[in-house]
Amino acid sequence: MRRHSQKTALVTLSDINITPLLDLAFVLLIIFMITTPLMEQGLRLELPKSQVTDASPEKNDLKMVEVDPSGNYFLETQPVSLSTLQEALAAAFEQNPDLVLVIRGDLGATWGNIYAVLDGAKKLGMQNIYFRHEMKNP
Repeated sequence: MRRHSQKTALVTLSDINITPLLDLAFVLLIIFMITTPLMEQGLRLELPKSQVTDASPEKNDLKMVEVDPSGNYFLETQPVSLSTLQEALAAAFEQNPDLVLVIRGDLGATWGNIYAVLDGAKKLGMQNIYFRHEMKNP
């Protein structure tokens, strides 16, 4: 007696099961929703609170400078010295006169370190300089 014929074993699937693809898409969506806000912040700094929001500039016109509590400088999350920072800002401002400088200074950082960045940017002739802050809850 024959148990199974070979013709029935070669049946092709005419339908594609998309349930695993949808599960994967939802998992990726959730992962991106969780990690996207974390990508903006370079360093963990305690920023000052404010009730006023600033307008958002274009990404290609933006340079982010961060000052941590121990007085270290970071340009786009890369550690730099103050002289290297000034040279990089001068080169970027020469290429793009519409450059917007955003300074993120920790509350524990000394005002002298933050002012050194501000003073250097003003000497270059930069007009669009903003300080990053956190929104205060009403």
